[in-house]
Amino acid sequence: MPVDRRDLRRRLFGLAAEQGGYFTAAQAKKLGYSYQAQAHHVSVGNWLRIDRGLFRLAEWVPEVHDELAYWTLWSRGRGVVSYESALAVHQMGEFEAAKVSLTVPPRFTMRDDALALHFEDLPPDDVELRTGFRVTTPIRTIIDIASTAPDEEQLARAIEDGERSGLLTQRRLRTRAEAVDTRAALYVERALAKVRPL
Repeated sequence: MPVDRRDLRRRLFGLAAEQGGYFTAAQAKKLGYSYQAQAHHVSVGNWLRIDRGLFRLAEWVPEVHDELAYWTLWSRGRGVVSYESALAVHQMGEFEAAKVSLTVPPRFTMRDDALALHFEDLPPDDVELRTGFRVTTPIRTIIDIASTAPDEEQLARAIEDGERSGLLTQRRLRTRAEAVDTRAALYVERALAKVRPL
């Protein structure tokens, strides 16, 4: 039975829309695109080759955090956006980083100079699903940042932003910090002393 190209295209677009416009060669193959068809779509400009075995729809209009979907696919779904990168996703604080932060399992072996990798098995309760990527929860993100002994004023501003947005409460933050990392809990307490009341 011949393949309906329009249906194939709709399915690919649906998949790519959930991943910031990106998709892997393996995903395209599973949908029904042979490797020869994949090469054709790259050569005529329908798909952009981003990396080995990784494509993006040429007509995709980039959105704010689409690059995080790229790193999720690069990590084969094992990476979780974390630390300063997660703060940016949650729009908390003013921390800046030159690299994208990903938390990956301890046995993860891939590397890229554009990434700051953190090695840990995160509990499911500390992770949220976004379109195309996973990210640490606002509370876990603050705890991770606190574990790096950050500037307390900056940490306080991030906590204030999280509270103002309804993403966290001081009580839940304290409780989780004490359970995850006692050193981070100390920095959280110091920052909380500087937080202005809402």
